[in-house]
Amino acid sequence: MPRKNDTGTHRTRITDRRRRLRREVPSTVGLLADAGDFAAMRGYRTFGFDHHDDYADYLRHVDGLLRSLAGQGIHTTVALFDPEEYAEYCEEQGLDPDSAEARTLFTAELAGAGAGLPYTGQPIEELVPLLVDEAVRQATWEYATMLLAGVGTCADCGEDIGHASFERAAAALRRLMAGAGPGRHHLVCSVPTETEQLVAVLHAETGTDPGEPPRTEGRDGLDFVTVLAAGLALGGPGGLVLRTTTEENRDRVHGWRLDRGRLAVLSAAAVFNAYCTDADTGEPVAPEPGVEYCPGYEVDGPGPHH
Repeated sequence: MPRKNDTGTHRTRITDRRRRLRREVPSTVGLLADAGDFAAMRGYRTFGFDHHDDYADYLRHVDGLLRSLAGQGIHTTVALFDPEEYAEYCEEQGLDPDSAEARTLFTAELAGAGAGLPYTGQPIEELVPLLVDEAVRQATWEYATMLLAGVGTCADCGEDIGHASFERAAAALRRLMAGAGPGRHHLVCSVPTETEQLVAVLHAETGTDPGEPPRTEGRDGLDFVTVLAAGLALGGPGGLVLRTTTEENRDRVHGWRLDRGRLAVLSAAAVFNAYCTDADTGEPVAPEPGVEYCPGYEVDGPGPHH
């Protein structure tokens, strides 16, 4: 018969091992983006918050939960929890939306969708806008990918237009970086579609070695190329702006417009007008000091364009 202290030691070992295993199991926390979403979820009896609580109370509790998980050494991903998508998910899956189980299953789905961010101790007030930006980025990439898949094939040569446009966009980005030279680069590509405006932003940095590829963050390069490819494939309007910052010289701004499936170079005057005009009112805006407005340069390679 084991002694009492041996039994206690055995239980302590089991508890310690389970804690170690728990640290290797990732967690996902679904975060409501604003007070409206919080009010929608507060309508569920099992949600845990009532009319006495406001969105600020909710954020404080979420912040405490995230800090607690981090304190236990648990890797946590935070993803936006959209009440409308949650209701649709419950209807499709035949789940009771007023249950903790349904919310847990939906949050697990969010983790697999790839639109979350790892929690690294960010203040909750910074985490919310970061999550919104990440959700917009993911939705933009998904929509641009869907557009490319639906363009079809060329009636003349049978080539897949979406695939060809993606290759052209990738080649155009390489030429953009090569022409920009060393420095820190900020690129924005905007493509209007029938239902929404696609916008992709890319931050890149190139050194003095021409053989060294540009340094980018995460999958920003893929997102940018996908949106540009969608603009090329659709053949409609759009625009691309590149701003380069170096230590020695003034910032340089170059511009292009999408025109019938091509990237057409903008003149320096056109770039100036685009930068110095309020997009909402059309009123002129004072030029930014320390910025040189430059013409674009050729980045669209020769070859068939569909």
